[in-house]
Amino acid sequence: MPSSNLFKKKEKKRSLAYILCISGNAPSSLSGKWNFSHASLMDHLFETGCEAEFRKLMRRPGSFQSPPDMPGLSGVFVAGCSFGGRFYSLADMWHPDLGEPFGVMHCVQCLCEPQKSRRGKVFGKVNCKNIKQDCPDPNCDDPVLLPGHCCKTCPKGMTLSSTGKEKEDDLHKSYNDRSYLSSEDMGPGESRSDFVALLTGGTDLLSSSGVARARFSLTRTSLAFSITYQRMVRPSKIVFLDSDGTTAFEYRVPKGQSDMICGVWKNLAKPLMRQLQSEQIRIRMTTSTTRGEEVEGKIIKHRALFAETFSSTLTSEEENSGTGGIAMLTLSDTENNLHFILILQGLIAPLSSELLSVPIRVQLVYRQHVLREIRANITSHDPDFAEVLTDLNSRELFWLSRGQLEIAVATEAQDPRQISGFITGRKSCDTLQSVMSSGDALTPGKTGGVGSAIFNLYDNGTLDYQVQVAGLTSDVVGLTIELKPRRRNKRSVLYDLTPEYDKATGQATGSWSRLEARHIHMLLQNELFINVATAHSQEGELRGQIKALPYSGLEAPRHELPTPLAGHFVSPPVRSGASGHAWVSVDKQCHLHYEIVVAGLSRADDLTVSAHLHGLAEIGEIDDSSTPHKRLLTGFYGSQAQGVLKDISVELLQHLDQGTAFIQVSTKLNPRGEIRGKVHVPNNCEFGTRGEAEEAEFDDLFVKDPEELKKDPHTCFFENQHRAHGSRWTPGYDKCFSCSCQKRTVICDPVICPVLTCSRTIQPEDKCCPVCDGERSPTLDVSVVDEHPEGCYFEGDQKMHAPGTTWHPFVPPFGYIKCAVCTCKGSTGEVHCEKVTCPALTCSHPVRRNPSDCCKECPEEERTPAGLEHSDMMQADGPRHCKFGKSYYQNSDNWHPWVPVVGEMKCINCWCDHGVTKCQRKQCPVLTCSDITRRDGSCCPECVGEQ
Repeated sequence: MPSSNLFKKKEKKRSLAYILCISGNAPSSLSGKWNFSHASLMDHLFETGCEAEFRKLMRRPGSFQSPPDMPGLSGVFVAGCSFGGRFYSLADMWHPDLGEPFGVMHCVQCLCEPQKSRRGKVFGKVNCKNIKQDCPDPNCDDPVLLPGHCCKTCPKGMTLSSTGKEKEDDLHKSYNDRSYLSSEDMGPGESRSDFVALLTGGTDLLSSSGVARARFSLTRTSLAFSITYQRMVRPSKIVFLDSDGTTAFEYRVPKGQSDMICGVWKNLAKPLMRQLQSEQIRIRMTTSTTRGEEVEGKIIKHRALFAETFSSTLTSEEENSGTGGIAMLTLSDTENNLHFILILQGLIAPLSSELLSVPIRVQLVYRQHVLREIRANITSHDPDFAEVLTDLNSRELFWLSRGQLEIAVATEAQDPRQISGFITGRKSCDTLQSVMSSGDALTPGKTGGVGSAIFNLYDNGTLDYQVQVAGLTSDVVGLTIELKPRRRNKRSVLYDLTPEYDKATGQATGSWSRLEARHIHMLLQNELFINVATAHSQEGELRGQIKALPYSGLEAPRHELPTPLAGHFVSPPVRSGASGHAWVSVDKQCHLHYEIVVAGLSRADDLTVSAHLHGLAEIGEIDDSSTPHKRLLTGFYGSQAQGVLKDISVELLQHLDQGTAFIQVSTKLNPRGEIRGKVHVPNNCEFGTRGEAEEAEFDDLFVKDPEELKKDPHTCFFENQHRAHGSRWTPGYDKCFSCSCQKRTVICDPVICPVLTCSRTIQPEDKCCPVCDGERSPTLDVSVVDEHPEGCYFEGDQKMHAPGTTWHPFVPPFGYIKCAVCTCKGSTGEVHCEKVTCPALTCSHPVRRNPSDCCKECPEEERTPAGLEHSDMMQADGPRHCKFGKSYYQNSDNWHPWVPVVGEMKCINCWCDHGVTKCQRKQCPVLTCSDITRRDGSCCPECVGEQ
């Protein structure tokens, strides 16, 4: 789908209907009793532009109850809140984004409050309040209101000290507040939860002496895991067990020499997600050796995971002891104190159910020399232990950075046991990387350049790096790894990479072998930056934060430098402050795997795109002789986009193989390309995308095993057959219907046949719709798409449509919407959907001849003119009333909207345009000054000093 159409679609969703839906001021026909049919409801929703918002609200736990005659809207109870299309966990807080023209309500704070139903189920309830009255009094004479803030602050970072003198604040929040540095990585609804597991063997002879540590990250319905193990051979299988001990997911471990296992459990069912959150899921690893070693442990949440920067896996020298442990460690932010938490298993023998207290000895060891020792007691019911080693000296910090310190735990009971392990930097399957952009420079700019870097941290404290830059305005004079500046434009350089920079290739490759423990801690807390200084920008033309990119499970070659994306590579070049990089690969089935990261999109750019939709990620082929053919990869939220593209044309695969393809991110400001990069992916796919392999891991959307389908809680049972959630089929009772499974509910809709323009038509026996004589089928298949490479991709039915074709949109889970007609606009690829215009009727009781019809008709026996009833106002083509909230407005009326909590919004004008409410924010002039403020009661910002 082209970018312009997707943005139109987003703006439509964020229009008046959105405000009505999220504020609870829906039309009375929606907020009253359920007294209409499924078809009439959808007609009404589509005509008011509220259908998408209504679907989102129906998914809010505890907010709606499905009516008995609308089983397609039934949902599953989830502890949390859904607001504006995003999911929030219990106790989450946020500022609501009401979309254009309202924007983010920075003075409104929403909270997902936990509630309990009469049956004891916990659900979330959204509660929003105005926080403007809670703003602190600025400690200066002339405070200003900055864009994106609710409270006024002192200008130019100047505040008053206790002595009355002004002092300069630290650098602005974007480089000081860690919560900001990580808050933009997730797209809508992508809250992330971390878990950990300690896996040990049993005490029998057939058990394993191995110990494993697993770290998990849950994003949406995918659970990514990173597992390290010791004292055992590489496992062959990982099994996740539910609360009943039944296998919920099995992962076959690929062969390799590394002691790290990376994987993803996708599409977790909601019952399993609830078990995971309540710590009822266990994980088991087994080997394929004749001995059949096995280790197992419970997946738990832990407060130390967020701050952990060092770790250790503790093992015993005894065979089959069943003991083990993990240590999670971190340095204090300002002092050289080492905080640690131990999770221990098997140190205390479970002789009885009584509460046993056992003394332990925790030692910090260097080459068998005890440096520190702590004595404490642990109990059999709570064997975990936490403590702080204060004031580490320079030698201890050096040994810590080199992975030479060992932590040992021993019991002092009658049957003493001991486990120990070396402390290293935190290990995971995530990738340390950075995108450098001019928009993130200390002095932000828009140069169109790009910088890209990947890093690899070893146990001995060595950091390997690969850096590339392109599209710069002048020669590179400095390439450095730095701390966040303590003061504005006061850089703190840690390591100089400039000697390794090759001007001819624009790359720098090398190793940094002198990382201090503090540097490792800051690196793994996303607190280091990489800066590119040029002859024209001595302080830095490009800058980027070094971040950990979470493991996704895609076959992307993250060990290689990614493809750089820059405005410099767009044709014609764009002087953008944004940049990015992308990993792209083609697997054995000729499916395209991609991961894209962007940086440098300014807040002003962000506000022009609803719902923080940065843009569209596209892939296409560079061909100077004709218009390049582009495929939409995904809508681009947050700072990351990833996925798999399966239906790729032979031509595009050939261009990838030849290096004449490109990855492009387009935004609303630059719909023809904000940043772009040339992609070269050698492949052997001269015959195009191949069929599915026998390995089911490439198709984890649908489970095809009938026995597995029966276990899936979302499976539908229809016509004596189980159907996977999301699947579609033609029912046996009528070939002119199309059925789909939506979470245990089967929805069947009549097939909409296209209008044929040919003179002769035939009716195939196995088809519902007639076709032109000589054609195979009116439906669009791959061959038709190839004949019309400039067709349109429609998100609703996820199909390509040829230029000029029209269709009724398919909107899951409601089916076909006959009150709308979509058209593919020629070579532009734009999908234009509009409401069906029904004729004005003169009868008093119009009827629908078929339930699926959009427009009503006058019955044959009633042809006398009569006034229109209120319920049929939307049917008429004459001047119509508008309803906003609980008020009705005549055609051409104007008013200021009222939004709950905020009140009347005088900076936004709404008017009634023939039954359609339209709203627009007051247009403000473009300011050229640097000091901008906003007076109370004023809609537009103004320059400081102007009257």
